[in-house]
Amino acid sequence: MKLVIQRVKESYVKVNNELVSKIGKGLNILVGFSNEDKNDNINNKLIKAVEKVINLRIFEDDHQKMNLSIKDIDGEILVVSQFTLYGDISKGRRPSFDRSLNKDDAKILYDNFVKLLKEYYPKVKEGVFSAKMEVSIINDGPVTFIFEL
Repeated sequence: MKLVIQRVKESYVKVNNELVSKIGKGLNILVGFSNEDKNDNINNKLIKAVEKVINLRIFEDDHQKMNLSIKDIDGEILVVSQFTLYGDISKGRRPSFDRSLNKDDAKILYDNFVKLLKEYYPKVKEGVFSAKMEVSIINDGPVTFIFEL
């Protein structure tokens, strides 16, 4: 499981040129799953990922120090599925997606991740799984972290 966590001023998702989800200040999270995520330990990984996202202190306090979490600023979260996070471009000119989890299993894990995230923090929106999306991200900082479990 891999997350790209970005601090944003705003972010939105469009599908077929129609707005699906939009957030203001908060986090844009791109999430992808690998073949290795199809194991018994995935629930623990999902919980760990959600707790990391909710408690990660990457927003600035009054002293411009990264000291505040998404909860502290009452921000929003936009989750977008992205199977290409496990794309391999080390050989040849075309990416290989052999490490990416198949669509059906990835959908289950994605839905579980979003559901769990919403249980921990209600201000969560999402893109459309497996759709061709236009994702707009106005990165704040820029501040971007990659978290892999």
